[in-house]
Amino acid sequence: MKEVDYIIVGCGLASIAFCEELRANNKTFIVYNDDSQKSSIVAAGMYNPVILKRFSEVWKAKEQLELALPLYSKIEKELNIKIDYKLRLLRRFTSVQEQNKWFTASDKPSLEPFLSLQLVKNDNLEIDAPFGFGEVLHAGRLDTETLISNYKKFLKVNGNLEEKSFVHDYIQFEGEAIHYENVKAKYIVFAEGFGVKQNPYFNSIPLMGSKGEILTIKASNLKIDYAVKSAVFVIPLGNDLYNVGATYNNDDKSNTPTESAKTELISKLKSFMTGHFEVVSHIAGVRPTVKDRRPLVGRHPKHPNLYVLNGLGTRGVMIAPYVAKELFNCIEKNEALDPEIDINRFN
Repeated sequence: MKEVDYIIVGCGLASIAFCEELRANNKTFIVYNDDSQKSSIVAAGMYNPVILKRFSEVWKAKEQLELALPLYSKIEKELNIKIDYKLRLLRRFTSVQEQNKWFTASDKPSLEPFLSLQLVKNDNLEIDAPFGFGEVLHAGRLDTETLISNYKKFLKVNGNLEEKSFVHDYIQFEGEAIHYENVKAKYIVFAEGFGVKQNPYFNSIPLMGSKGEILTIKASNLKIDYAVKSAVFVIPLGNDLYNVGATYNNDDKSNTPTESAKTELISKLKSFMTGHFEVVSHIAGVRPTVKDRRPLVGRHPKHPNLYVLNGLGTRGVMIAPYVAKELFNCIEKNEALDPEIDINRFN
């Protein structure tokens, strides 16, 4: 019988952030993962402190970045990988009115650190942007695929990973301990993403799920080293490759790419990009989204050693370290969760 402090189910952004909390506090753990959930892997990985549709602040943007950026830097050093790419992010303006809204928003104290007051003129013949751009500060791209694949290798080498499905029916409660197959643990944290819908302990939490699809294109003449946000995001990957996304579909819960989403993305891209490109890949995944756009974190009402860490939605790169720390402090220090993320807000 192997004894650990924690069993963690899932190995996406939320799970990795929680593993790092456990490692920092000398807690033992084992992760179960079967690669069934794709949202973290297929994510474009942009971190951006501004909601660019409305020029408003992302929830707790400052607090999230202060935790997230040092954590990813630490992982880069420990795993000897490159995952955090600082990027200029330019919001394409469609009118003088949008320019004015941008400058009005930049006067707000919460947005002042993130919105540049310098209007950026367009000098790229492949992009139609007669009204120029506004620049978002402190943005970047996290290579989530490289992070997750390398972190799984790291866990495996250290004996912390079981690459198989977690069977909820095998959980046995014995006093304050949990037995699962040949493992005895104090707690289980479910970080299953949209897969929580198959979890009998937490399948009633109000997780909606929003399918997102992303294209990777090759555009040899575009030659930009910054990200552009217009009708879609265009994010440089190097070697003339760019991610284009993303779509939002609340009805389809499959991980299968669709022609309709591909057509939508290409149409939106052509609304402002004039040059030639070719599609080289097309991927899809279901984001764990919530109606009020806040994470779902908390304790099971009947089994106090079962917890959920979920609902990171479209901004998992920024949110994951914040919610992981909140949950760790809740379990180990008996601190109250931020009421905005506590699953009890729906009771």
